[in-house]
Amino acid sequence: MSKKQSEKQIIPVELLLPNKLYIIPLVGKPIFPGIFTPLIIESPHDLEIVDLSLDGDNMIGLLLDKDDTGETISTDSLYRIGTAAKIVKKINLPDGGVNIFISTLKRFRVKKFLSNSGPTVAAVEYMEDKNDECIEVKALTRSLLSEMKQLSENNPLFSEEMRLNMVNIDHPGKIADFITSILNTQREVQQNILETMDVQKRMEAVLIFIKKEQELLKIQKKIQNQINTKIEKNQRDYFLKEELKAIKQELGMAVDSRTSEFNRLKEAIEKFKFKGELKEQIEKELDKFSMMDPNVSEYIVTRNYLDTIVSLPWNKSESMEIDLDKSRKVLDKDHYGLEDVKERIIEYLAVRKLKKDTKGSIICLVGAPGVGKTSVGISVARALEKKFFRFSVGGMRDEAEIKGHRRTYVGAMSGKIIQGLRIVKTSNPVFMIDEIDKMGSSYQGDPSSALLEVLDPEQNHAFRDHYLDIPFDISDILFIVTANTLDTIPRPLLDRMEVIRLSGYIEEEKIAIAKKYLIPKSLARSGLRRKDVRYHKSALSAISVNYAREAGMRNYEKALDKIHRKIAKKMVLKEYKPPFTLNSEILTDYLGKPVFREEEEKKITKPGMAIGLAWTNFGGDTLLIEAIDIPGKDGLKLTGQLGDVMKESANIAFSYVKHISADYNIKPEFFEKNTIHLHIPEGATPKDGPSAGITMASTLLSLGTGKKIKTNLAMTGELSLTGKVLPIGGLKEKTIAARRNNIKTIIIPKANERDLEEIPEYIRKGIKFYSVVTLEEVIKLIF
Repeated sequence: MSKKQSEKQIIPVELLLPNKLYIIPLVGKPIFPGIFTPLIIESPHDLEIVDLSLDGDNMIGLLLDKDDTGETISTDSLYRIGTAAKIVKKINLPDGGVNIFISTLKRFRVKKFLSNSGPTVAAVEYMEDKNDECIEVKALTRSLLSEMKQLSENNPLFSEEMRLNMVNIDHPGKIADFITSILNTQREVQQNILETMDVQKRMEAVLIFIKKEQELLKIQKKIQNQINTKIEKNQRDYFLKEELKAIKQELGMAVDSRTSEFNRLKEAIEKFKFKGELKEQIEKELDKFSMMDPNVSEYIVTRNYLDTIVSLPWNKSESMEIDLDKSRKVLDKDHYGLEDVKERIIEYLAVRKLKKDTKGSIICLVGAPGVGKTSVGISVARALEKKFFRFSVGGMRDEAEIKGHRRTYVGAMSGKIIQGLRIVKTSNPVFMIDEIDKMGSSYQGDPSSALLEVLDPEQNHAFRDHYLDIPFDISDILFIVTANTLDTIPRPLLDRMEVIRLSGYIEEEKIAIAKKYLIPKSLARSGLRRKDVRYHKSALSAISVNYAREAGMRNYEKALDKIHRKIAKKMVLKEYKPPFTLNSEILTDYLGKPVFREEEEKKITKPGMAIGLAWTNFGGDTLLIEAIDIPGKDGLKLTGQLGDVMKESANIAFSYVKHISADYNIKPEFFEKNTIHLHIPEGATPKDGPSAGITMASTLLSLGTGKKIKTNLAMTGELSLTGKVLPIGGLKEKTIAARRNNIKTIIIPKANERDLEEIPEYIRKGIKFYSVVTLEEVIKLIF
């Protein structure tokens, strides 16, 4: 061998690397120097570069593409630092691509791309590792190898060959490169390490990634252990269940949950001893249930259906003996006053006692809010010693709420009646249906029509809920319904009910109710004792007059709660010691300024004013009707949110007063040259009904004659076009409202004289009643 040849053999490979390289873009992750690896080439552009390289020096440059999709590769999207590689072998693939085996040699930096079109060629400079022989690098090398040994032992993905390769690498930088290439890190991070020429910094970065990988491996191992423990437990449970099943089979017990559920339902159904249609339908469902797979959705539907059936009180409950004396005592204990209501309920119970059942009429309690309709229903249930169930139908728009949904719907359930029977577990409870006057209707149905079957004694012995779809006897249920007004209740529904009216309370009744019921309840709610607070009668009277003038007791109770809360606060802050005495003089300190002032009482101050009596959803009320004349054309202007019936009544009054104006010295020009404006405050409150007819006529006559109507006089009555005074309703409520407003004289239609007997003496006391037949009689009394 010549000297020239021997010198040629010892030239390092780095010195033979070309200054120009054909560039192949990498889409996945960068490839580090010192690695022998296969590379799949598919694109025509890259295939051309491989062929050109093999025709020359077999060298290529590998640069990572910044866009990991690889859809649009250009020189601008390539990183500038990559790895030079030598193609060792090429294998053609069936799909037209090639698999090349490459040996990566050294890092390079692109100085300049030399071609704008065709194969990518770049002028490159090769980069050397820096700082690779210091003591820190040696220490880092040991740390890397130690940590990787620990990592490879716990990770099955590291092969024995990888471990040997790692130990046999002699250069620290190449150790860092090799470890980075086998770690599962992001492509940007690997490119960053590829571009790090300082070996110490490169090894420090790799060591951080190894630590992260170890932490991840620990968590992975922990999760794996938890899963293995769970699997072992599940397997153990399975074997134990299989053993238990075998033991149950030996003992003749139900083997699985389906069998035990079937046996439970079958045993419960057999106790009821069904007959006819009931027996046929229920046994058919039970047979179907026995053959079902528990994993199908229909299984749950059928089980819920059978559960509903076995939880209903199919057998007749024993009828309780009605004790009228005891019932009377319960009603008296729970409610003050309401004598006529109590009497009607006792009469109703007496009929039930003689008939020995509850079939027949339905009680409908009608009254203003807060008068005690719901509590009367609860008292009836207590008096009869029966279970009580209440539900409200106010705002209900779907008849399925009453009669249930058909089982074909997802989430179908029975209606309120069947739900209530499941809760009370007896066939003869007391059911209260609240707010029956506030039901709506929509495209989903009309709940009031569904209630027709429920409340009809001729039909409800075979009530069919859509969910059950079998007849159920609900005729033993005592239904009590409540409403604020009868106007919005459908007539066919109203015909099925026995109406009992609960009138509002006068001041004396409110004071008695407060003393006996409300004050003890309110004190208990506030954590106070009876002896902590004492009320003067003047304070209780002032609450009724100044803060709670409505028909019911709700606002009165709210006022008491407000007082007791403030007293409780003062006691806790030790501002005073009990007992505390409350009188009317200090009431404003606790309740604020009066809601109703004495000057706000409706009073007649000049001609063209009259007080009428009205009945609303909130009980009786007084109406101050006003009229003025405005120069202009003949006519009548009405304001105050009047309904159609009230507008007609006003026109009748106007026509009749014009008709009789000459008899009372009213000049014809008064109506011809003036527009009469009739107004009924408060403007925001809707008003309707014919009972203000004589009041509006009196107002117009007072305006025309210029005479003022007597103070503290009120009237009610419908006026006909011929001047007759026709009967009205709600006289008791109107009288109570008049008493609350210090009215001393009331004019009523002659036909309503019989209703005066129903008004208790203590309500009528101090009020003078005049009964009239014609408007002329009214006119004689008012001026």
